[in-house]
Amino acid sequence: MSRTRPVAAQPQVYHTENRLLAAMSPALAARLFPAMEQVSMTRGTVINESGVTQNHVYFPANAIVSLLYVLEDGASAETSMVGNDGMVGVSLVMGGGGTPSRAVVLIPGVGFRLPAQVLRRELEHHPELMRLLLRYIQTLMTQMAQTAVCYRHHSLRQQLCGLLLLTLDRLPSNTVAITHELIAHMLGVRREGVTEAAVQLQKAGVIRYSRGQIEVIDRPRLEEMACECYGVVKKECDRIMSLPL
Repeated sequence: MSRTRPVAAQPQVYHTENRLLAAMSPALAARLFPAMEQVSMTRGTVINESGVTQNHVYFPANAIVSLLYVLEDGASAETSMVGNDGMVGVSLVMGGGGTPSRAVVLIPGVGFRLPAQVLRRELEHHPELMRLLLRYIQTLMTQMAQTAVCYRHHSLRQQLCGLLLLTLDRLPSNTVAITHELIAHMLGVRREGVTEAAVQLQKAGVIRYSRGQIEVIDRPRLEEMACECYGVVKKECDRIMSLPL
């Protein structure tokens, strides 16, 4: 008489492509991840509109989302960006249902979407989740504050360097698929100014630009040419997110 061998339990696979998700304990992950769905994030897609109640939060894996403030005349400027380091929809953590900014996919890829009601429910029962997301919000506030200073006091070339560095930190390669027109939209400047700054970087041997692709070929030099804002943001964000929960 043959005996049926027990089947070994398969290990739970967690979504660790996003750093916030990777930082969660197994117990918390086991509660959140079954409610998540993987979604395709297409360039230009508005995933959160200003003034509209948010029904989901998003954890980008290899996509990058730009948070923009849009004026009545249609002009806009980026206040911060979210990639595999964070979450889109932090106003839900703070108790608000919406936000004055617009969240637009800048670099296409995939991410994980969680219903807002699930996030609210788990925030009430898991102090660990609240601490983790509040720390992330602090890093986002640091990025927003430094961005405001940078727009006011530093050159367009320095702003472009910082934008490229922040983007590279959230991507697995040294190539950014982005056009001068899109960069101008993010920085709130004219496209001609972005083109001039990019030409300067290319002549300096820092980047190579072709058909909407910017390849960074000398990152140390790019960091040297950026203003101190990038370093301030990176250092503070690394410090905050390295603190034990």
